[in-house]
Amino acid sequence: MRFIIEHEIKGRMRIHAGSNKMTYEQADTLLYYLHNLKNVIYAKVYDRTGGAAISYVGSRDDMIRALKDFHYEKVVVPPSVLENSGRELNTKYQEKLINKVLFHYGRKLFLPYPLRVCYTGIKSIKYIYEGIKSLSKGKVEVSVLDATAIGVSVLRSDIETAGSIMFLLGIGELLEEWTHKKSVGDLARSMALNIDKVWLVRNSQEILVPSTEIEAEDKVLVHMGNVVPFDGEVFAGEAMVNQASLTGESVPVRKCKDSYVYAGTVIEEGGLTITVKETKNTTKFQKIVTMIEESEKLKSALESKAAHLADKLVPYTLGGTALTYLLTRNVTKALAILMVDFSCALKLCMPISVLSAIREASLYNITVKGGKYLEAIADADTIVFDKTGTLTKAQPTVINVVSFNGDSPDELLRMAACMEEHFPHSMAKAVVNAARERNLEHEEMHSKVDYIVAHGISTFIGDKKAIIGSHHFVFEDESCELPQGTEEKFRNLPEEQSHLYLAIDNKLAGVICIEDPLREEAEGIINSLKKAGINKIVMMTGDNERTAASIAKMVGVDEYYSEVLPEDKAKYIEKEKAEGKKVIMVGDGINDSPALSAADVGIAISDGAEIAREIADIIIGEDNLFGVVTLKLLSDSLMKRISKNYRFIVGFNSGLIALGAGGVLQPATSALLHNTSTLAVSVRSMSNLLE
Repeated sequence: MRFIIEHEIKGRMRIHAGSNKMTYEQADTLLYYLHNLKNVIYAKVYDRTGGAAISYVGSRDDMIRALKDFHYEKVVVPPSVLENSGRELNTKYQEKLINKVLFHYGRKLFLPYPLRVCYTGIKSIKYIYEGIKSLSKGKVEVSVLDATAIGVSVLRSDIETAGSIMFLLGIGELLEEWTHKKSVGDLARSMALNIDKVWLVRNSQEILVPSTEIEAEDKVLVHMGNVVPFDGEVFAGEAMVNQASLTGESVPVRKCKDSYVYAGTVIEEGGLTITVKETKNTTKFQKIVTMIEESEKLKSALESKAAHLADKLVPYTLGGTALTYLLTRNVTKALAILMVDFSCALKLCMPISVLSAIREASLYNITVKGGKYLEAIADADTIVFDKTGTLTKAQPTVINVVSFNGDSPDELLRMAACMEEHFPHSMAKAVVNAARERNLEHEEMHSKVDYIVAHGISTFIGDKKAIIGSHHFVFEDESCELPQGTEEKFRNLPEEQSHLYLAIDNKLAGVICIEDPLREEAEGIINSLKKAGINKIVMMTGDNERTAASIAKMVGVDEYYSEVLPEDKAKYIEKEKAEGKKVIMVGDGINDSPALSAADVGIAISDGAEIAREIADIIIGEDNLFGVVTLKLLSDSLMKRISKNYRFIVGFNSGLIALGAGGVLQPATSALLHNTSTLAVSVRSMSNLLE
């Protein structure tokens, strides 16, 4: 790409991309390319001017070389990025806002007074109609107040006041609609499917292929704990499918041959082979948008309280207006009160504050699925962490493979990887990655694989039963034995490492030793959460007592529990909630799903199991455990902002009412100050909480 550097300081440059304007697609393509450069830490592309601002680390020459290598036609951008970028939405609302302001003041300057009267009268019909419609339903809401204020102004021939009220109301509605659509769009995009590879069934073989290669009528296998990647019809298998993201059903639905399944639903038990009917995920995106817009999850208790309070205050405002007129017989004073109310600001500012906080969270690679979860985090006093993949690194590493049956370590690792590659867990990924690094390729050599949550995997290789999993699963549940003469070798396995046990025909075949190092930031995160107001921090793990005690001591949690099952985590959380605690759960695996669902707020790691991400209320980046601290600070700041907005709205508008009743302010001035203050608070509520 040919470009001009317009401005530059160390680590930052602003460029012009060689044309005065970009299309939305070109701008999104360039932004996608920049975001995927390892040395770029921030980028923004301006489609209207054909420019870009880039912050980077490392060599300036490398940055310039990367920009020179860029060509629009050579960059492969996922269709969902282009279809759902939100760039067009932002441009559309910016233009609407500018046009509204220009038209309002242009009309005042250039339109003759008689035409302005006609225009204002016609426009007022919409607001008056809404007020009458509300009254006809027996409700005295904000629309009644707006209709009364505008109607009285028109009847008094105070066209300027009526026009100003409608203009400011229109601006407020536009800002709220823009913020809402943008926040919902950002949330929906972050929830939309991002499945890179799927299991294609071809000639009785399971082949892992890029999802982009799948076509209609292909057969795709989906294992337990995974998200269904495409809409389709069940060809074989039986499963319990969680459809909550699309239908709101709290109970999984049984699916079997000839049933229809939808992209984005999650298999909780069993497995399905699906005949693909729809390969595009735009329908899934639209379903998510609809679900979010209709869901009460977006509303926090404070939002709902503000909306109800706003409607309840309307009769008092109308009553105050009538009382002032009865006492003073002064229409101007009465109208000055009518022009001011608390409800408009309360209804507008609270949702904008919450939606803006959700948008801000996305800047930190955090997906928040609803405003009420931010409120719950602000109130939380207890947090429960899973260990593996959460407090420890998301990418454990295979250190050694110890053979107990005479097979080579590579052969044992190849066999283990063949079994483990079907299931999403950090330990499984470690085995699969180790096999890949050693170039241990394999064809599918086993029959159907059964995954036992929090225990392990069972299958048949030929006519031999093969299992892999925890010590409890292999030696207690499956009653496997050590080969004769290997007792000493077994006792000398390194204690500081986690172990996966592979057994064939009830005899231990090998032990895979895995290093599961603690995240460097784990201790700092625990300390930061304590300073932020979390009173009790707990670690729960299925690992053994020795490992759990060591990790707990290093990170400084208040309590820890070892060798727990998924239901144990959920029971502990339910017990804490019954004692009046507000509980956050942080996890990443299939076995964390019950606890994530039971908690007041479930937080999943983005690199974890798909079912955990689906069930969780909030998702944080895989390398961003500090996101939990960020969420706490963001939530606390949001509650402070809402409280501050509430005090300002009540105080300022009370002052306007008093000045209006005293005859100090004219109705037009009261309306102007009231609506301007509402817009000012709304705009301020759209600003970032964390600077």
